[in-house]
Amino acid sequence: MQVHIHGRKVEVTPALKAYALEKTEVIKKYVDLNIRVNVTLAVDKFRQIAEITVTGNSVNFHGVEESEDMYASIDKVMDKIVAQAKKYKEKHTSHPHIRGSEVAAETGVEE
Repeated sequence: MQVHIHGRKVEVTPALKAYALEKTEVIKKYVDLNIRVNVTLAVDKFRQIAEITVTGNSVNFHGVEESEDMYASIDKVMDKIVAQAKKYKEKHTSHPHIRGSEVAAETGVEE
């Protein structure tokens, strides 16, 4: 997993960077692919905006949140991303891929 953190009109402090990295590690639990995570932190007057985009082989999650605190914005946007990741994982694990011979063995039909 590659994580890129950058700021727009704001300097990304080491503490802010460490917090964002810690929060993005949760995605690994739901998506076990080679993915790239882009975190954009921006300030516009009194609005602290966090935008996260997760891309990979068959994965594309995106979320934007804003609040008066950058840490709260990161928390809110990660809640959105985790919800999307849970939905993705549920879809891909609820439909098992069974081969034809295994289906025949389960139904009692001989080949």
